[in-house]
Amino acid sequence: MSVQPQANNKSRVELTIRGIIIGIIITIVFTAANVFFGLKVGLTFSTSIPAAVISMALLRKFRDSTIQENNIVQTMASAAGTLSSIIFVLPGMIMIGCWTGFPFWISFSVCALGGILGVMYSIPLRRALVTNSDLPYPEGVACAEVLKVSSTDVEGNKTGLLALIYGSIVSSVFAVIVATKVFASDVAHYFNVGNKGSVTGFDFNLSFALFAIGHLCGLAVGIAMLVGAIIGWGWGVPHFSLVEPVTSGIADLAQATWSHKVRFVGAGAIGIAALWTLGKLIKPVISGLTSAMGAARVRKSGQAATLPRTEQDIPIGIVGLITLVCCVPILYLLGYFSMTNGLGDHVAVLAIGGLAYVILMGFFVSTICGYMAGLIGSSNSPLSGVGILVVIGAALLLTIGVKPYVGPEAGKALVAFALFTTAVIFSVASIANNNLQDLKTGQLVDATPWKQQVVLIIGVIAGAAVIPPVLDLLNHAYGFAGVPGANPATALPAPQAGLISALAQGVIQNNIDWSLIGIGIVIGITLIIIDEVLKRTTLHMSIPPLAVGLGIYLPTQSTLMIVVGAVVGWYFNKRAQRSANPEATQQLGVLLASGLIVGESVVGVVIAAIVAFSGVAAPLALVGSDFETASIWIGGSVFALSIAFLYRWLSQHAKKH
Repeated sequence: MSVQPQANNKSRVELTIRGIIIGIIITIVFTAANVFFGLKVGLTFSTSIPAAVISMALLRKFRDSTIQENNIVQTMASAAGTLSSIIFVLPGMIMIGCWTGFPFWISFSVCALGGILGVMYSIPLRRALVTNSDLPYPEGVACAEVLKVSSTDVEGNKTGLLALIYGSIVSSVFAVIVATKVFASDVAHYFNVGNKGSVTGFDFNLSFALFAIGHLCGLAVGIAMLVGAIIGWGWGVPHFSLVEPVTSGIADLAQATWSHKVRFVGAGAIGIAALWTLGKLIKPVISGLTSAMGAARVRKSGQAATLPRTEQDIPIGIVGLITLVCCVPILYLLGYFSMTNGLGDHVAVLAIGGLAYVILMGFFVSTICGYMAGLIGSSNSPLSGVGILVVIGAALLLTIGVKPYVGPEAGKALVAFALFTTAVIFSVASIANNNLQDLKTGQLVDATPWKQQVVLIIGVIAGAAVIPPVLDLLNHAYGFAGVPGANPATALPAPQAGLISALAQGVIQNNIDWSLIGIGIVIGITLIIIDEVLKRTTLHMSIPPLAVGLGIYLPTQSTLMIVVGAVVGWYFNKRAQRSANPEATQQLGVLLASGLIVGESVVGVVIAAIVAFSGVAAPLALVGSDFETASIWIGGSVFALSIAFLYRWLSQHAKKH
């Protein structure tokens, strides 16, 4: 069958030097801010949409700029939002006493090589998880809408642009006032359950961005996350808090129980749901690889120009070559790390075995992270949950294959090797998680995939160059919680790094509670069965097991507002179906949600930078802790009224079009 030339192959401005320069600058700035923010609060945020907004503002001055060129900039800068997730692992090297700082070339190589592998792995996955998938990709869709509404050739974009602008203004102003402490950032309450000392609670994060994510995710994902939160906090925390030592207040006991017990249950549920998801994805992944090889045959036959622009990935042969080239320095890194940490007698086993684990587990977690990014967005994808599974696997393999042949003094070196291997895989997972979101955006704006893939590699290298010196600076300025000599008052918590390093130590020292992960696996299997029964016996009902696992694993601070947004978005879309133009009305809802994400994300980056440079945890605070109760009532009321106003305005304007 011959392939006919496609009209969308017309030449246009897309990959430019000016776009690359702007993208690199944004990547460097956002990476530095995200590293500090993540170490401080345990969360990183997606930089795609803020980068798109900044890019549009800068490139609008050029007459020949296009929506695709703006997309290139946001694709490159998005590396800052995800590669900085390496902070969930690397500080563990300081915490276990293996490193005293972050050696530049080793840290850079871990981030860069893992990130490039992540780009390569995501190329065949694009066809399975983006082109031939109905996953919502909430942030990818939101970013595409932001790019589209800025284009002068979008029909009727005036109302859509207003929705985007109003959403951005409301969420950004609210975020600034939250930073002053006049509005509370959370509505949280913790309390005793029964008479036996068990506790539980909830935490609604007053975040317009999380609310918008819920709107974009849809009701099924929102309800699934609510089910997970109920399992975690309605059963898990009350149940396990009975056996936790009571050494602090109710809130601290609830958080400690969730962190030390319930998260492992969630990790087990995520793990089994991930395996089930991977099993279902085998067929589309194979189909994607077959399609990629088919495209390669078209190129070899001299008909590359006949391929649609949206099907032009980096050729699969080059993908394989780059993957092999990356394996050589990774093998050297693993061997060098073994030699310098007293494991030289086993360097061959560790280097070759570690490389095999990176390649195989890297592809596994890339698939799972890509799926989760498509389900709930890359910002909310639980990379630290994936890190838990990876580090447990690495530590188990070391316990079985190496530990019996070394002395007890090598225990710390084995823990360090498990963390080091996990760090490489974490870089792979974070970039694959991000790249598929970018490729979804590209699909919606008629971009060329191979150009996005090339600039993401550039973004990975730029981000990897920034991370080590920023980490080193923060380590010397503040230190990390739990490290001997660190000041508890100023030390950065780095919660995920602490958890993952503790897991590695627990597995190798054989003092981990496997029953918690086993409970999670049982819960996950039950959820898989329920979901399959619902799909076969109802028309629309579903309860995605991975989303339930996320609801157990993530704090209610991250999940409950997503649930609220999902319900409100569902109600809005249901009413939109009765309007004169349902599709256009629902599109306005997407644009409003996109604006809410834009405003809070941009302000989040700015505030993170202010915090980083000022060295003060709350540099914009205008009131003290005695205003906390009032700030909750004021902030909560303003948040609810703002949502009501925005959706009412949206409904009124939708009737006019």
